[in-house]
Amino acid sequence: MKGQLLPEKLKELRKLHGYTQDDVAAALGIVRQTYSHYETGRRLPTPDMLFRLAGLYSVSMDDLMQLTTDLDRDIHYDAPMPTQSSRDLADFLEYINRPENQKRFRHFDRSEKELLYYFETLSEEDKQEIIEFTKIKSRKKKT
Repeated sequence: MKGQLLPEKLKELRKLHGYTQDDVAAALGIVRQTYSHYETGRRLPTPDMLFRLAGLYSVSMDDLMQLTTDLDRDIHYDAPMPTQSSRDLADFLEYINRPENQKRFRHFDRSEKELLYYFETLSEEDKQEIIEFTKIKSRKKKT
């Protein structure tokens, strides 16, 4: 596979969600070695497996394929333009994989990472509004 994009993204998505290869293999109903081969590029997942992987990681098949397809920019493709959600996911993955953020987010789960990613894009006024909203929700939960 040119550029090994699918194997790299599968590994990246797995780590992002805090799964082991055993976890993913069990969720897919395959042995760990088969899944390991997907991440090393020794074996390509079937279309059914790709569909199941997209479901496991809560991304659309379209987004999964756009994240993992290496296009030759000199050739015209009639493929759809990336969706906003695929651009958001790509930006999020790039953000959390920056060397300065890897150590920072090491012990966070996916939702915490995502919350911080989007929170940091907000204006100071919007950040304060989100904090106030979170306080209200937290108090409501306690009662």
